[in-house]
Amino acid sequence: MLKKAYLEITDVCNLNCSFCRGATREKGFLSVDRFRIAAEKLRPFTEYLYLHLMGEPLLHPRLDEILAVCAQLGFKAVVTTNGVLLPEKAALLAKAPALYKASVSLHSFEGSGGQPGELLERYLNGVCEAVKPLARRGVIVALRLWNGGGADRCNGEILRLLHDRFPGEWRDHRAGHTLAPGVYLEYGDRFDWPDLTAGEKDVCFCMGLRDQIGVLYDGTVVPCCLDADGAIPLGNLFTDDLGDILASPRAKAIYDGFSRGSAVEALCRRCGYAERFSR
Repeated sequence: MLKKAYLEITDVCNLNCSFCRGATREKGFLSVDRFRIAAEKLRPFTEYLYLHLMGEPLLHPRLDEILAVCAQLGFKAVVTTNGVLLPEKAALLAKAPALYKASVSLHSFEGSGGQPGELLERYLNGVCEAVKPLARRGVIVALRLWNGGGADRCNGEILRLLHDRFPGEWRDHRAGHTLAPGVYLEYGDRFDWPDLTAGEKDVCFCMGLRDQIGVLYDGTVVPCCLDADGAIPLGNLFTDDLGDILASPRAKAIYDGFSRGSAVEALCRRCGYAERFSR
């Protein structure tokens, strides 16, 4: 069993953030019918389905139907969003029984060139008012500030505004704070996305193919959620069974390589996120 699977429902995004590598693939949306096909093949391997790899999932015009399929198949669905569309999609998300967690990348504001002031306050107001009813319904809400390491110039103002919207004592936890029941603030450092044009890094282990896989909207199966362009295609979920894909020579070489403390794929050796497993 995998801990989770990332099933990309679109690679289209409404922002152009400096910290996000983006994808150079053709832009598109996964149809509901093809989503069901892929989800049915994933279900025997995991119960946690992330509706994201690249792109902004709240842009999908049939997100309600996709979440309904998740409920029919018994998935715990996770939505990762930049938060811009949360106010207009909050009612849809609140009615989705399959929604288990909503992760909001607050660093999207800074990464998009936003400045502290009225724009930031309006953005955070919209995010906070949208997630409060989700948390009351039992959905886990993770507000993420993954912009440490020199890209955190807006954090002071963000924290001040969050304190206004979640008053009272915040409880510390390993990765950040609990702001309210079901609402968490998580910190993290920026990292270098895997890039075949970058220099090799000290990578000897990764959780790709161990606790996760990724599926691009065209069905391409990749080892992890950071293979934005499908540089390590292991098969296609619309034509192959996932068990056969995971047992393929290339997938096994990746898995066995990390078991030995070695990254066998060129892209993996150039991944800033995987480098943290070697520290």
